Amino acid sequence: MELLLLLVSRQGQLVTRAEIAERLWSSEVFVDTEHGINTAIRKLRHLLRDDPDEPKFIQTVTGMGYRFVAPVSEVAPVSTGKPDPLPAGAPAPSSLAPLASRRRNLGWYVGAGVCALLAFGGTGLYRLRHQAREIAYTQLTDFTDSAVAPALSPDGRMLAFIRGSNSFLSSDQIYVKLLPNGEARRVTDDKRPKYGPAFSPDGSQIAYTVLEGSGFSTYQVSALGGEPELLQKNAAGLVWLNPQRLLFSEAPSGIHLGVVTTTTTRGDKREIYSPAHERGMAHYSFPSPDQRWAIVVEMTGTGEWGPCRLVALEGQNLSRTVGPPGACTSAGWSPDGNWMYFTVDVQGRSHIWRQHFPEGEPEQLTFGPTDEDGIAVDPDGRSLITSLGEQESAIWIHDANGERSLSSEGEVVWSPSPVFTPDASVIYYLLKRSENSGAELWRTTVDSARSEPVFPGIFMTFFDISPDANQVVYTTVAPDGSSELWEAAIDRHSPATKVNISGALWPHFGSHGQILFQHTEGSANYLEQVNPDGTHRSKVIPYPITDLQNVSPAHRWATVGVTRTSEGNSPAVLEVSLDGGSPIRICESYCQPKWSTDGKLLFIPVEEPTRTSPGRSLAIPMGPGETMPDIPRDGIPPGAEPSVVRGAQSVGRAELVPGRDLNDYAWVNNTAHRNLYRISLP
Repeated sequence: MELLLLLVSRQGQLVTRAEIAERLWSSEVFVDTEHGINTAIRKLRHLLRDDPDEPKFIQTVTGMGYRFVAPVSEVAPVSTGKPDPLPAGAPAPSSLAPLASRRRNLGWYVGAGVCALLAFGGTGLYRLRHQAREIAYTQLTDFTDSAVAPALSPDGRMLAFIRGSNSFLSSDQIYVKLLPNGEARRVTDDKRPKYGPAFSPDGSQIAYTVLEGSGFSTYQVSALGGEPELLQKNAAGLVWLNPQRLLFSEAPSGIHLGVVTTTTTRGDKREIYSPAHERGMAHYSFPSPDQRWAIVVEMTGTGEWGPCRLVALEGQNLSRTVGPPGACTSAGWSPDGNWMYFTVDVQGRSHIWRQHFPEGEPEQLTFGPTDEDGIAVDPDGRSLITSLGEQESAIWIHDANGERSLSSEGEVVWSPSPVFTPDASVIYYLLKRSENSGAELWRTTVDSARSEPVFPGIFMTFFDISPDANQVVYTTVAPDGSSELWEAAIDRHSPATKVNISGALWPHFGSHGQILFQHTEGSANYLEQVNPDGTHRSKVIPYPITDLQNVSPAHRWATVGVTRTSEGNSPAVLEVSLDGGSPIRICESYCQPKWSTDGKLLFIPVEEPTRTSPGRSLAIPMGPGETMPDIPRDGIPPGAEPSVVRGAQSVGRAELVPGRDLNDYAWVNNTAHRNLYRISLP
């Protein structure tokens, strides 16, 4: 509101970002003002339904500030017939009061009018469009950071959750809270990536999944806290059907997670559902109250969340998608089994949906600029608990001048990772400028912080920049939902060229001008290469991969995930030689290595970030011509110290975009503020 009042009071005039920062925070407050301004502008535009590309209210003056362009009229106060009492010593009113005095009053009247406008836009219009559902929100946690992944005890009196911004594979800790007003207490001290807290039938234990080594296991910890103990090896997303029977996912080999039920001693196993693609992973399953059905939350063959799936726990092997089309990340059931609930990301926003069982149509329950994630249904069926909030992102730079934010008005996409030019003077990244748009390719000059779109109006899903920074290869989504592959000159001196391959993913420039990409054949993914004109397409390696991560600057190595190695069917991250040499296992567990722009350093994350730490990486020096150093046979272990490889050094950040040396890097700073809310159901 303060920002809107400032803009309106200066209608038609430029309001600089420095003026906005001073008005909102003052010079004594040390916060990320660049990020805060972007967030406030984005929220105003959402409430005013303003398009940044064709603004009717707030116009961006690139690199300088903003201008309020809509007409503004002063509205005189309604007279009651009696003058308001004047403070002692105040001058008598005058019909010739200075204009400056009138403008000071403008803020109050504009504020009142804007409050009415936003109230109508936020509630009245909402009710007109969404039929006046009565949904009440009750806040249950009040953290300045985040709480996610809610789980309720069977009696509904105890709430478990992860205190952190990420509900999936989070290295943050599990907390419990007695409802409604108990104090949150930490019950784990486990640095391993984890997800899916779930209570035992008697409410005394909390099970959760961890990623250890190359697979998933389920541990349990007392709801009062203490040391966790192994509950089931090779088990993910575990929940109890009853005190003697479990429902969880296991991987017969590799990472192909399928849903099974067994007794607590692993007997009487029944296979319930297995994704068709060998890269598919059924991470969660939520049983119906009568235990005849389950909603499965799964990753597709590309490693992305797919739609929710309804599977039968008894009888025939039946399954079908449920909920709206989109990325489903959690689900639940009403106690009577008549309703299925989902959190689904549709067009960039994650909201709660419901669907009548068995044959209803998906129906959206929550709306607005915030996201909901996670579902825990109250045993009385009248409400559910979810994590509600928003996540903001901006690019930060670390160099000889310290750390600073590079302003970007919009949401910086963290996957794919931003990319530096070889001299690290310019950084390229994907940016979503509005709620309902796709991501455009942008670039920012590091020294001046000047940003601009590279191909305005072209929405990309992935990109890579050529070594000479003159070409870009990228993918877009075709009208039929398939992936299209393109190559274009960055200076736009010629039209973009479409490569005649459907379904290509994660493209990178290879040697001799070729394009490397991931492609699905049957139920497996392969690393392939092709010339830009679509000729001489071939497989780079004969065995399947899970994902193509990146390619080294000199095009000697491609980083890929695999599920089959010469040692057996176990997941691994390999550096595959593009010159025909032997592959090298890089990490004991899953990791995402990255290269410095000159190829002299390979950065490997060894400690994952948490809400209190940015994590840590090892910078490993390469030999001449990107010769790989002596790395342990099983790869770099989690938590490894620099002594694990000769010449390695620690860098105090896990998720980074390397520049030219140890002190020259960037990262996408994701700031999440999420709390748990109880939402009444209509």
